[in-house]
Parts: sequence; structure tokens; C-alpha cells
Amino acid sequence: MRFIDFGLMLDSLSYVLRGLPYTLGIAVLSFSTGMVLGFFLALMRSSKNWCLSGLARGYVSIMRGVPMIVVLFMLFFGLPYFGIQLPALLCAYIGFSLVSAAYISEIFRSAIAAVDYGQWEAARSLGLNQATIIKRVILPQALRIALPPLGNVVVDMIKSTSLAAMITVPDVFQNAKIVGGREWDYMSMYVLVAIIYWTLCFIFERCQSYLEKRLSY
Repeated sequence: MRFIDFGLMLDSLSYVLRGLPYTLGIAVLSFSTGMVLGFFLALMRSSKNWCLSGLARGYVSIMRGVPMIVVLFMLFFGLPYFGIQLPALLCAYIGFSLVSAAYISEIFRSAIAAVDYGQWEAARSLGLNQATIIKRVILPQALRIALPPLGNVVVDMIKSTSLAAMITVPDVFQNAKIVGGREWDYMSMYVLVAIIYWTLCFIFERCQSYLEKRLSY
């Protein structure tokens, strides 16, 4: 009895990789959207306005405390109860964007706080307004500090996109499940999927290391 059928893995590779654009597309687009939302959430958390700060704090607490699969199910299976039926791919994009924004906002908030306060004072002494200080002085330094934890978010998102298969998105994992069910050999397909995800994460980790070295100069 063979536990892993390497022939099946090789024959199925091209079909499984058809889901790669969905896997990478969800990860990249959701992370990009999460970056934008996370930045504004970080500003809200740091605001002296208790209402804005409270809203951002509540949002971050909820999104960090609810499992990703629950968010996806609420969007895909729950919204139809209110007469709203969204495509599975759109649900995955929205869900991953909303959840990633919560984690990214905390990274931005801590990175901005880590910038020496003297930078703010020096910029104000030059007569720069608040928006210019944040854009030209604080953000470049904060992004350098935030790069390693942001990289962790991306790696986690690449792996977590496999959850999109639970709402019928034809990603890498979903295609592997289809082949596994057809051939009655899930183990071989799961090993193949593990190799694919590890390869994607390894490539990104190398890119992240390169960026960190470039920004350290």
C-alpha cells in the first residue's frame, strides 16, 4: 500500500496550479486593501477623539477575536438571509481584507509609536503641518519598522487563503480536494498542496529578506 502517489501528484500538478491565481490574487488584493484600511484604523486608534478611538478599538477587537472561517461563512452563507448574495470570490476578498486590516492597524500603530518623538518635534519646528509630517517624516521610518511583522501577515494570508475553498472558491486547495476525492487519495494531494504553499511562502520570505536588507542601508 502506497501512502503517497508521486505519479498522481505530478499528473495533477497543472490542474491544481490553475487555482494559483485565486490564491495569490486573494492574498495580494486583500493585503493591499488591508494596508489602506489598517493605516486609517491606526490613525483612529491614535486619535484623541474618544469616539474614533473607541470605534477603531472595537473593530480591531472583534476582527482579531472572530475566526476567519466564521467571517467567510457569515459573508457567503449569512448575507443571503438579508437578500444579499455575493460571489464566493468577492466574499473571500472582503473577508480577508477586513480581518487583515485589524492586524495591520496594530502593526502600524506600534510602528508609528516606535518612531522617536524628537522626529515629530523637529518636523514641527520646521513649520510642517500634521499631514506632511506623517507622510514625509513619520511613515517612511514607521514602514521600515513595520516591514518584518507585515511580512508575517502576508505569509499567514497566503496560507489562510486555503479557507476560501470552504466557500467554493476554486483555489489551489479546492482543486486538490477535487482530485483527492476523484482518485480516493487525499494524502497525496495534501502533500502536494503543502509543497506548493511552502514554496510560495519561501519565495516571499526571500523577497522580504531582500527588502529588509535594502531598507537597512
